[in-house]
Amino acid sequence: MTAAKIPLAEAVERNHELIGEVMAGVGSTRSAVKLGSSKALRLLSERMPELLYPHFDFFAVLLEQDNQILKWNAILTLANLARVDKQARIERILDHYLEPIHGPNLITAANTIRGAAVIGSAVPALLPRIIPAIMEVENAVYATPECRNVALGHAVEALSMLVPKTTDVRPIRLFVARQLGNPRPATSAKARRFLKSRNAAA
Repeated sequence: MTAAKIPLAEAVERNHELIGEVMAGVGSTRSAVKLGSSKALRLLSERMPELLYPHFDFFAVLLEQDNQILKWNAILTLANLARVDKQARIERILDHYLEPIHGPNLITAANTIRGAAVIGSAVPALLPRIIPAIMEVENAVYATPECRNVALGHAVEALSMLVPKTTDVRPIRLFVARQLGNPRPATSAKARRFLKSRNAAA
């Protein structure tokens, strides 16, 4: 769904005072309202992170949600707030934020990996913690080995975003090289593209 098709987010962009009502919608007993509000907030975090940043703790609490969709949206919303994080709030919750990479839920792990790349891009000082955490996916335990192979593909994509921002490239290259033999064709292909692009840039 494109940004233009989420009227709730557009309404908040026009009238910032509506933000409280949208946040309240996340607690609605109506599933459509709950999930629609959560998605609108995630979109707003991409386009207007400074509007949501004062409510950082609200989204941090959602990391504990049993409702997986609310959790996934919160993971991505918090990542988008990193670029306006003047109080280093992300840094204080980073270890907890990164925990889902270890499993057991593949989609939660994938969203966390994606969010970690966004955070690392916005706050390069956190890369010494973020990059090893992403590479820990090799030791993660998901429902099946194939789930881990999928997660490894997400990790390669995330590291491709982060490698230009770090001088410690060797561990990343070794990690990606190990995925050349990954039994999932899509993951091994991502590894080949990564190494080809890095060799071309060298």
